[in-house]
Amino acid sequence: MSSQSTPKPPRIDGRRLRSERTKQLIIEAFLALVREDPKVPTAVLIAERAGCSVRSVFERFPDLNALHVAATDYALAQAAALAPARHVDGDRRTRVRSQVDTRARTCERGVALWRLLMNMQDESDELKARVRRAREVTMARLELMYKPELSTLPHEERRDLLVALEALTDIESWARMREQYGLPFEEASAVWTYAIDRLLPPTPTHG
Repeated sequence: MSSQSTPKPPRIDGRRLRSERTKQLIIEAFLALVREDPKVPTAVLIAERAGCSVRSVFERFPDLNALHVAATDYALAQAAALAPARHVDGDRRTRVRSQVDTRARTCERGVALWRLLMNMQDESDELKARVRRAREVTMARLELMYKPELSTLPHEERRDLLVALEALTDIESWARMREQYGLPFEEASAVWTYAIDRLLPPTPTHG
């Protein structure tokens, strides 16, 4: 036999896996409850939905704020995974439509959690940081998708236009079109598409 022994596979800690699975179920339960009711769900409701005890909730999260932060991080990561930048090198029409469709679907999924974050952010610096980060990600996506048009503007005008585009495509803007004005998904998307196209400067031509 060789003097070199075959390395043993890493041992799987079943208890830890079960604990992580319970943690994930708690996060998913919180997000599901938020989508159903705009009020902050209690630990009892979260535990019931997750199929665990209230004690299990607080064994994995020191307090509800920690759960809110973890759920927000999970939702933001999920949104990023479901909404990659598409057609970045397409023509103007293609880029606008692609960005609007991606943003609209993100808003459609995330409006309930976003409203809860707006209500809770003043009570938590961590949540406030998540709100700021979400807006920075939106700004970065806008800058990426409309780089040709933005490149024609001086720095301050470019910044101001990005601010206007971010405000235009805010989640509450989407929710207002869908809820208050009753616009179908496609019509609300068309409103954004029209407005963005009007705001952007002419696309530079090359050659």
